[in-house]
Amino acid sequence: MNAISPTELNACYQRDSGLRLIDVRTPAEYRAAHIPFAENRPLESLDPSAVAKECGGSGDTIYVICQKGGRGANACIKLAGAGLQNVVNVEGGTAAWEQAGLPVVRGKQTISLERQVRIAAGLLVIVGSTLGYFVHPYWIGLAAFVGTGLTFAGITDTCGMGMLLARMPWNQVQDTTTANSQAACCKG
Repeated sequence: MNAISPTELNACYQRDSGLRLIDVRTPAEYRAAHIPFAENRPLESLDPSAVAKECGGSGDTIYVICQKGGRGANACIKLAGAGLQNVVNVEGGTAAWEQAGLPVVRGKQTISLERQVRIAAGLLVIVGSTLGYFVHPYWIGLAAFVGTGLTFAGITDTCGMGMLLARMPWNQVQDTTTANSQAACCKG
Protein backbone atom coordinates (compact mmCIF):
# COMPACT_ATOMS: atom_id res chain seq x y z
CA MET A 1 0.00 0.00 0.00
CA ASN A 2 1.22 3.46 -0.88
CA ALA A 3 1.57 6.05 1.87
CA ILE A 4 2.35 9.75 2.10
CA SER A 5 3.25 12.02 5.02
CA PRO A 6 1.02 14.97 5.91
CA THR A 7 3.70 17.47 4.86
CA GLU A 8 4.10 15.73 1.48
CA LEU A 9 0.31 15.75 1.02
CA ASN A 10 0.19 19.45 1.84
CA ALA A 11 2.92 20.11 -0.74
CA CYS A 12 0.92 18.12 -3.33
CA TYR A 13 -2.17 20.18 -2.48
CA GLN A 14 -0.22 23.43 -2.91
CA ARG A 15 0.70 22.27 -6.44
CA ASP A 16 -2.75 20.83 -7.26
CA SER A 17 -5.69 22.19 -5.26
CA GLY A 18 -8.02 19.76 -7.07
CA LEU A 19 -6.59 16.62 -5.49
CA ARG A 20 -9.04 14.29 -3.77
CA LEU A 21 -8.76 13.51 -0.06
CA ILE A 22 -11.32 11.18 1.53
CA ASP A 23 -11.64 11.31 5.34
CA VAL A 24 -13.03 7.97 6.55
CA ARG A 25 -13.67 8.95 10.18
CA THR A 26 -17.16 9.20 11.65
CA PRO A 27 -19.15 12.36 10.83
CA ALA A 28 -18.78 13.51 14.45
CA GLU A 29 -14.97 13.12 14.33
CA TYR A 30 -14.90 14.94 11.00
CA ARG A 31 -17.03 17.76 12.41
CA ALA A 32 -14.66 18.15 15.38
CA ALA A 33 -11.60 18.76 13.18
CA HIS A 34 -10.84 18.06 9.55
CA ILE A 35 -8.53 19.10 6.77
CA PRO A 36 -10.12 21.94 4.77
CA PHE A 37 -10.11 20.11 1.44
CA ALA A 38 -11.17 16.67 2.78
CA GLU A 39 -14.52 15.08 2.01
CA ASN A 40 -16.14 12.84 4.64
CA ARG A 41 -16.95 9.25 3.66
CA PRO A 42 -17.15 7.21 6.89
CA LEU A 43 -15.45 3.81 6.63
CA GLU A 44 -18.52 1.94 7.88
CA SER A 45 -20.56 3.25 4.94
CA LEU A 46 -17.80 3.68 2.33
CA ASP A 47 -18.93 2.38 -1.07
CA PRO A 48 -15.75 1.68 -3.05
CA SER A 49 -17.63 0.94 -6.27
CA ALA A 50 -19.40 4.33 -6.06
CA VAL A 51 -16.05 6.09 -5.62
CA ALA A 52 -14.66 4.14 -8.59
CA LYS A 53 -17.67 5.18 -10.72
CA GLU A 54 -17.20 8.84 -9.70
CA CYS A 55 -13.60 8.68 -10.83
CA GLY A 56 -14.63 7.07 -14.11
CA GLY A 57 -11.27 5.39 -14.60
CA SER A 58 -9.46 8.73 -14.66
CA GLY A 59 -6.43 7.24 -12.92
CA ASP A 60 -6.13 10.24 -10.60
CA THR A 61 -4.70 9.59 -7.15
CA ILE A 62 -7.13 9.31 -4.26
CA TYR A 63 -5.71 10.13 -0.84
CA VAL A 64 -7.31 8.60 2.26
CA ILE A 65 -7.06 9.84 5.84
CA CYS A 66 -8.49 8.86 9.23
CA GLN A 67 -7.49 9.73 12.79
CA LYS A 68 -4.20 7.82 13.07
CA GLY A 69 -3.87 5.71 9.92
CA GLY A 70 -5.55 2.35 10.66
CA ARG A 71 -8.99 3.02 9.23
CA GLY A 72 -7.35 4.80 6.30
CA ALA A 73 -5.34 1.68 5.51
CA ASN A 74 -8.51 -0.43 5.62
CA ALA A 75 -10.26 2.03 3.28
CA CYS A 76 -7.31 1.89 0.86
CA ILE A 77 -7.64 -1.89 0.70
CA LYS A 78 -11.38 -1.57 0.00
CA LEU A 79 -10.83 1.04 -2.72
CA ALA A 80 -8.04 -0.94 -4.36
CA GLY A 81 -10.36 -3.97 -4.32
CA ALA A 82 -12.84 -1.92 -6.38
CA GLY A 83 -10.20 -1.48 -9.07
CA LEU A 84 -8.81 1.93 -8.13
CA GLN A 85 -5.09 1.90 -8.91
CA ASN A 86 -3.76 5.07 -7.28
CA VAL A 87 -4.88 4.98 -3.65
CA VAL A 88 -2.59 6.50 -1.00
CA ASN A 89 -2.97 6.45 2.80
CA VAL A 90 -1.90 9.51 4.78
CA GLU A 91 0.58 8.32 7.43
CA GLY A 92 -0.43 9.16 10.98
CA GLY A 93 -3.81 10.52 9.87
CA THR A 94 -5.39 13.74 11.00
CA ALA A 95 -3.47 13.58 14.29
CA ALA A 96 -0.15 13.75 12.39
CA TRP A 97 -1.53 16.51 10.13
CA GLU A 98 -2.37 18.60 13.19
CA GLN A 99 0.95 17.76 14.88
CA ALA A 100 2.74 19.08 11.78
CA GLY A 101 0.97 22.41 12.34
CA LEU A 102 -1.04 22.20 9.13
CA PRO A 103 -4.46 23.89 8.89
CA VAL A 104 -7.66 22.23 10.11
CA VAL A 105 -11.29 23.31 10.26
CA ARG A 106 -12.58 23.04 13.83
CA GLY A 107 -16.16 22.45 14.87
CA LYS A 108 -18.06 20.88 17.74
CA GLN A 109 -15.75 18.61 19.74
CA THR A 110 -16.54 14.94 20.32
CA ILE A 111 -14.95 11.97 22.04
CA SER A 112 -12.76 10.09 19.57
CA LEU A 113 -13.87 6.64 18.47
CA GLU A 114 -10.74 5.11 20.01
CA ARG A 115 -11.58 6.61 23.42
CA GLN A 116 -15.20 5.48 23.10
CA VAL A 117 -14.00 1.90 22.54
CA ARG A 118 -11.75 2.08 25.62
CA ILE A 119 -14.59 3.49 27.74
CA ALA A 120 -17.12 0.89 26.55
CA ALA A 121 -14.68 -2.02 26.94
CA GLY A 122 -13.70 -0.89 30.42
CA LEU A 123 -17.31 -0.51 31.52
CA LEU A 124 -18.23 -3.96 30.16
CA VAL A 125 -15.33 -5.55 32.02
CA ILE A 126 -16.33 -3.79 35.26
CA VAL A 127 -19.99 -4.81 34.85
CA GLY A 128 -19.10 -8.42 33.97
CA SER A 129 -16.68 -8.73 36.87
CA THR A 130 -19.07 -7.12 39.37
CA LEU A 131 -22.03 -9.24 38.29
CA GLY A 132 -19.80 -12.31 38.30
CA TYR A 133 -18.81 -11.65 41.88
CA PHE A 134 -22.19 -10.59 43.28
CA VAL A 135 -24.80 -12.31 41.07
CA HIS A 136 -23.48 -15.38 39.26
CA PRO A 137 -20.01 -16.52 38.15
CA TYR A 138 -21.20 -16.90 34.54
CA TRP A 139 -21.11 -13.11 34.20
CA ILE A 140 -17.30 -13.33 34.18
CA GLY A 141 -17.81 -14.53 30.61
CA LEU A 142 -18.71 -10.96 29.64
CA ALA A 143 -15.28 -9.73 30.72
CA ALA A 144 -13.65 -12.67 28.92
CA PHE A 145 -15.65 -11.90 25.76
CA VAL A 146 -14.51 -8.25 25.80
CA GLY A 147 -10.90 -9.32 26.40
CA THR A 148 -11.10 -11.73 23.47
CA GLY A 149 -12.56 -9.00 21.25
CA LEU A 150 -9.79 -6.57 22.19
CA THR A 151 -7.14 -9.21 21.48
CA PHE A 152 -8.72 -9.92 18.10
CA ALA A 153 -8.83 -6.18 17.35
CA GLY A 154 -5.16 -5.82 18.23
CA ILE A 155 -4.10 -8.73 16.02
CA THR A 156 -6.27 -7.92 12.99
CA ASP A 157 -6.51 -4.12 13.31
CA THR A 158 -10.29 -4.56 12.92
CA CYS A 159 -12.45 -3.58 15.87
CA GLY A 160 -16.03 -4.80 15.94
CA MET A 161 -16.86 -2.58 18.90
CA GLY A 162 -15.44 0.42 17.05
CA MET A 163 -17.55 -0.37 13.98
CA LEU A 164 -20.64 -0.70 16.17
CA LEU A 165 -19.93 2.54 18.05
CA ALA A 166 -19.30 4.39 14.76
CA ARG A 167 -22.95 3.73 13.84
CA MET A 168 -24.34 5.14 17.10
CA PRO A 169 -26.40 8.35 16.90
CA TRP A 170 -23.89 10.43 18.87
CA ASN A 171 -21.27 9.68 16.19
CA GLN A 172 -23.53 11.04 13.44
CA VAL A 173 -24.25 14.66 12.65
CA GLN A 174 -27.57 16.34 11.88
CA ASP A 175 -26.26 18.80 9.29
CA THR A 176 -24.94 16.60 6.50
CA THR A 177 -24.22 19.54 4.22
CA THR A 178 -21.21 20.60 6.27
CA ALA A 179 -20.04 17.20 7.51
CA ASN A 180 -20.52 15.23 4.31
CA SER A 181 -19.09 17.41 1.60
CA GLN A 182 -18.67 14.74 -1.04
CA ALA A 183 -17.13 15.55 -4.38
CA ALA A 184 -19.24 14.68 -7.40
CA CYS A 185 -16.28 13.25 -9.30
CA CYS A 186 -12.53 13.11 -9.49
CA LYS A 187 -10.85 15.95 -11.27
CA GLY A 188 -10.25 15.22 -14.93
